[in-house]
Amino acid sequence: MSSSSRDGTASAIPDYRLGRIYLASYLYAISYGATFLLSLLIASRGGNDADAGTVISAATVSSIVAIVLSGHVIDRIGAARSVAAAGALLCLACIGFAATADIGVVMLASALMFGIGWGIFYTLVPLIVAMTVEPAHRIRYFTLLTGSTMSGIGSGPLIGRACIGFGLPIESAFYIAAATVGFGTLLLLSWDAQAHSRRLAAGGSVPVCKISVNATLRVLRSRAAFSIAMVGLGACIFGGLSSFQTSYAAQRQLDYSLFFVGFMSAAILSRLSMAGVVGKRDPLVSASVLTGMIALSILLFLTVVDSPATYLLAAAVLGGGYGLTYPIINVLAANEAPPQDAPQSLLLFSLSYFIGIFGFPMIAGRTIVTLGIGTMLLATLAIAVANWAIAVGRLIDRKRRKVAAMAQV
Repeated sequence: MSSSSRDGTASAIPDYRLGRIYLASYLYAISYGATFLLSLLIASRGGNDADAGTVISAATVSSIVAIVLSGHVIDRIGAARSVAAAGALLCLACIGFAATADIGVVMLASALMFGIGWGIFYTLVPLIVAMTVEPAHRIRYFTLLTGSTMSGIGSGPLIGRACIGFGLPIESAFYIAAATVGFGTLLLLSWDAQAHSRRLAAGGSVPVCKISVNATLRVLRSRAAFSIAMVGLGACIFGGLSSFQTSYAAQRQLDYSLFFVGFMSAAILSRLSMAGVVGKRDPLVSASVLTGMIALSILLFLTVVDSPATYLLAAAVLGGGYGLTYPIINVLAANEAPPQDAPQSLLLFSLSYFIGIFGFPMIAGRTIVTLGIGTMLLATLAIAVANWAIAVGRLIDRKRRKVAAMAQV
């Protein structure tokens, strides 16, 4: 990977150089966190969880299209400017969610816009970091980036809870989210202006980022394919549990904000406090342990949660497992792909993520309405076990290959 790029030039850079990227990511992510309130918003307009799942999943198609085309866009105008354009769509989407009076065309159109905006943001910001730092430094910077993003995602529902506490309508949270994205866009553009001057001074080649059939096949034949599959399964778990926590908590007479406090606190603290430690550990061993924690947390949601304390515990176990798994497999997706295809691998990684994060809630919402939330949790547990099996399978396969190699010596 070239040490210079369309959005940065340094290889091992000081943290402050990416400080505005981290802050902008936090502000953008508040908008996604606000979508966890769509179930409440739609219920206030006469809808149910199936309607909420349909609206959320409407973003699936648009996000997939955005990810596929984002590589072409970045090759033309650069990643930071592409993300700034996505910010405008996120602002419009949040305003659309808040302003529409029913569950109709405007709501679905807002979901489509949101899918495009979030898809571009979530795909290209990690790509900015990947093209700015060398592979040896990626786990640290990816962990800090995902910690910032997760902080924003967690802030969205808590802002909604605060609005309700102050007697404000739930729509207020979406208007606040639109404002934070606007401020994040300004930060991103200011970072790009400085990065542009560094690019001119450094020169160098620009990696090709658009997805092609040949690049896709090369990535899917590499070990990066395992990480791409795992992020999709993990996204199903995160999307399903987060989107319907308001219903889960109501059934158990608990405060849904406890889930987000427990989950986000564990995810954020683990990512930010262990950013340097994670990079020194065996990633396959870490992924096996952490995906096991995710499966355990869902068992807790099914069998143990009956009080605020156990609710927080289950959420914290999920947050710790998911919080550290994501940056590990994100880096593996880049580092285990053919070197010339690392940007394309990250795009496919994001594509898999969005199929899970936006696609599964539609299935989960309909499952809750027809079969109950317990059945939805059982389906989620099956996905978590499959994810854990991939991680453990990779570890066993590596040991087998080592033994075979030693036997040949």
